Amino acid sequence: MWRRVLLAALVAALVASLACYIAFRRSTKRGVFDSIARIPYSSLLSNDPSIRKDLFQSMREFGIFFVQDIPSYNASSELLHLKHFFALPLPIKMEHAVRKHNGNNINVYRGYGPLSVNQGTQFKETFNIGPHEVHPAYNDSGSALERMRSVGKERNVWPRTGEPEFDERFKELFTSGFALRRSIALATIRTVCRHLKFPHLIDLFTHHEFSTLGLRKYPLRTSINKGTLSSHDDVLLTELEHVDSTVTVLSTFNNTGLQALYKGQYWDVPVSGDGFLINIGTLVEDMTDGEIISVRHRVIQIDKVRYSIPFFFNPSFDADISRSMSGKLTKAGEKYRTFGEWMSDYLPRVEPGLLKPAPSQPSQQMVEDQGQLETDQAELDDAKSGTLARLTLN
Repeated sequence: MWRRVLLAALVAALVASLACYIAFRRSTKRGVFDSIARIPYSSLLSNDPSIRKDLFQSMREFGIFFVQDIPSYNASSELLHLKHFFALPLPIKMEHAVRKHNGNNINVYRGYGPLSVNQGTQFKETFNIGPHEVHPAYNDSGSALERMRSVGKERNVWPRTGEPEFDERFKELFTSGFALRRSIALATIRTVCRHLKFPHLIDLFTHHEFSTLGLRKYPLRTSINKGTLSSHDDVLLTELEHVDSTVTVLSTFNNTGLQALYKGQYWDVPVSGDGFLINIGTLVEDMTDGEIISVRHRVIQIDKVRYSIPFFFNPSFDADISRSMSGKLTKAGEKYRTFGEWMSDYLPRVEPGLLKPAPSQPSQQMVEDQGQLETDQAELDDAKSGTLARLTLN
């Protein structure tokens, strides 16, 4: 009797897994974004007028364009170093964790974010890097707005792994990577200013305290539940469907999995390779009266561990986002006047518990989750087979 019950359960799990796999394969549609503009780095930074037509056609239709031919950028080196960091043992990574995961630390937003197995569609490890090296650490005193201002100015946390050469190179590589992406984001805003004749748009980005370079690792899922599937088309996700806020400069290397919404359907976005993918967010769309559009996107589960580096270029904390460049009330302006007010509401919502210190040691559940993940990962790697077909429903 028990054998028949077990067999029935296994068959049901396989059928459900196969259905998810078929949905996944059907979702990987290619070709729609092949016409996205590809802009040479030097042309963007020099404000070459010849690129504007293609660039703005791409931003108006897709909310996306590529930057390529970047002489100073080494994508392979970045990928190698972020892989090395995420492969470190959990106790070493937790020494650099944000305060909500390690109460011994004072860093609130910059630093390491461990994987949470039960975090719904969010399924990733993170390491956040900002623009500051000498600002004071987070200050708990003052109003909620002033506490958030302090978070925006907190200094970076850099790896101390016991490997001095790696630690030094990691800091050097991603400090220059932050600066490179910032130059691309600034050039994008300047190009928008000139083309749309909105000269004051660039003034909103004078300080950009909350701009963040985010290292990301998306492990393979080993189970499925309702929270891991898209509400749009039931595809298995590792990053929820969302729209960014301002300007994102993204490195996907040669990793597939990124999809963007176009005319009601999600389509595969080409990989960034040795360049960057630039996408526009809701605040910029509002500030330009919809002259350029934001893009809704997501990351679907693929059959290998996925790595990426998004750079989020944000306005100054005190920038007035309540009015567009033509003086119209923006959607954000219905509730907020400054970007800092908007961020004080947004960031704790997407990072629950951000301002609350955690126990001084990682929880036993976190250790068990990470250990189980590493065990499952090793088994999946050894099998070298289609991961999605092996998933079982919880």
